Amino acid sequence: MKRFLMLALVVGCFQLKAQSSPDLIKHYEAYYNQMKTQGDMQGIINAMTHLNVLSPSVARQDTLAYIYMSEGKYVQALNTIGIERNVGDSDIAVEVKALSLKSVKRPALAIGHFEELFKRNPNALIAYELAELNLQTQKLDEALKHINYGLANAKDDMTKAFYETQKPYQVSLKAAFMYLNALVVYNQDTKANIDKAVDILDATQKTAPNFNLIQLTKSELLRQKQALTQAAAQPKN
Repeated sequence: MKRFLMLALVVGCFQLKAQSSPDLIKHYEAYYNQMKTQGDMQGIINAMTHLNVLSPSVARQDTLAYIYMSEGKYVQALNTIGIERNVGDSDIAVEVKALSLKSVKRPALAIGHFEELFKRNPNALIAYELAELNLQTQKLDEALKHINYGLANAKDDMTKAFYETQKPYQVSLKAAFMYLNALVVYNQDTKANIDKAVDILDATQKTAPNFNLIQLTKSELLRQKQALTQAAAQPKN
């Protein structure tokens, strides 16, 4: 009798699963669409997670990771999609990995994915990301290569946002590349190249007077120059 009950239970579970999976998929598809209508992002995430469990697909995984990234949940995005470089990754997957790794302060890992994005769709906006990340990792020649590309290919209507002030602002993308160029020149020789970097910053400020970061950086470089001058003037024992 006990064996019969166990067998009946197992058979019943298989039948329930076979009957319920398509219904559950339909339910969560409807739930997903309703959450989209309501603009409920957590509901959208929940629905897509259930759908990916019930009927896994690369497209659903990519979509879920992209939603996480769009909501600023970069760790969850990376946990969903991974960080490895895969030749077969969709454009969405590569973008999620690149932007999420950059956001969690993993520039060395992010560079490879931005390089893949640039390979698939070369443009000045991606070149800026590569220039900035290579500068952060002190790959100055690589940074300069992308800066030169950006200066040659940035369109007049392209802009870059900055957030160091309470109110974010935008400057032309070309001005942003000029700013990065000043930083690369300075990092090539942090003592001898201060004046060269300041000259580039001055030229940049003329093209973008509202570029607040220029003045902050220029003030710091001039402070360093003054400190070096004072140190050099100290009598040697």
